[in-house]
Amino acid sequence: MNNILFVASECAPFIKTGGLADVVGSLPQELKQNEKQEVRVILPLYDEMDEEWKSRMEYLVTFDVEIGWRIQEAHLFTLTYNQITYYFISNDFYFTRKGIYGYYDDGERFVYFSHAVIEALKHMDFRPQILHGHDWQTGIAIALANIKQPIKDMKTVFTIHNIKYQGVMPVDIFEDFFQLGREHISGMEWNGMLNCLKAALFHADKITTVSPSYAEEIKEPFYSEGLDPILSERSKDLIGIINGIDMKEYNPVTDPSLFVNYRSARLKKRENRIKLQQKIGLPYKEDSPLYVIITRLVEQKGLHLVQHILEEFLNEDIQFIVLGTGEPEFEGYFSDIASRYPDKAAALITFDEAIARQLYASADFFLMPSKFEPCGLSQLIALQYKTIPIVRETGGLKDTITPFNVLTGEGNGFSFTNYNAHDLLHVLYYSLELYNRPDEWQQLYKNITKNQFSWKESARQYVALYDSLLPELIYG
Repeated sequence: MNNILFVASECAPFIKTGGLADVVGSLPQELKQNEKQEVRVILPLYDEMDEEWKSRMEYLVTFDVEIGWRIQEAHLFTLTYNQITYYFISNDFYFTRKGIYGYYDDGERFVYFSHAVIEALKHMDFRPQILHGHDWQTGIAIALANIKQPIKDMKTVFTIHNIKYQGVMPVDIFEDFFQLGREHISGMEWNGMLNCLKAALFHADKITTVSPSYAEEIKEPFYSEGLDPILSERSKDLIGIINGIDMKEYNPVTDPSLFVNYRSARLKKRENRIKLQQKIGLPYKEDSPLYVIITRLVEQKGLHLVQHILEEFLNEDIQFIVLGTGEPEFEGYFSDIASRYPDKAAALITFDEAIARQLYASADFFLMPSKFEPCGLSQLIALQYKTIPIVRETGGLKDTITPFNVLTGEGNGFSFTNYNAHDLLHVLYYSLELYNRPDEWQQLYKNITKNQFSWKESARQYVALYDSLLPELIYG
């Protein structure tokens, strides 16, 4: 039996801001199907967490956590959900706040969390053989696991979900946060700053990221956010494993958010679209395909490309809806477009999970022209709801979306290579042309009804990775 402890800053269904929570929530569910894996998860206990979850938790123990010269308490709670054991670390000073990120002391908060995770290992009824950290918030836990060896022979795995976010702090706080010799600074320092992500890359036994293409991309300066030297140095320990999605959670047959449930019938998708457009006040046009964007409104998502070409594309017989919040530049732009094209465009400057699912179920095309995309879950969800993705060939988008080939009839979407607005416009025109060619459109639609990106294959690859770190369990 392999004992694995996931360490993360968020996890569905308890607390979620993005795809990280979906991964940490659903991957253990798939791993537990393998009888050799016992997977548990440890998280911060945020004030934002729903009281229903808090009321179901069992208090375990209170212990002290040393952060440099200071002592902070940690209260450890546990909860079993869907046969997975979760641990929660509570501390009023660091986690009793509105929201979970965005504070000036986020670095200190997650350094504390990492210290607390290592200390909690002494108080659990569970001895992990592998500590598996996710993103920069857990990077120091991976480093401390290697430096302090709290459990003899425990191995570490670290997953990069988005290398853009690294947890960077002034290096002169090292003595304030750690009771370690100064020889350990070099393993945590990068470009004159204390860097939580770099600390994990230096110390982890194995490094994973969330798609094979992204694993290659981040070895290059354009994608690496400055960390390509260490990633190239550790390339033999770096592997890309594509994310999956929870097939039960994202299922148009059973999704309670939809107006009309369906398996693959296009008429049922149309019924959803009629009701959605009535709800948001966009007139329904039967022969006009609906293009949607569901995303954080930030530069990474390729929205500068959309800005350059959207008005030109709106001259065609199409409709467009965007759902999301983010940078004021993009919120203002899409709101202006909606006000000037009231019969063709709508901007929902909010985020609502139910409306997002209704959009997936209603749309013909899902647009995701990202500048970079480690994996992307949205294009996989779109496929589940029988909506055709249009993506840029980067990271996980390249690994999951194959451009439709009219000669062979193969492919599950549309894609373009260069980060260029007119390349995006060209592929949009092509998607519209194919939509109006019934035989080819029907073949493409048939293709996506066969696509499934469950966690099954990805979990198999994680099991193989864990086994490679614990060979004595296989051969001993």
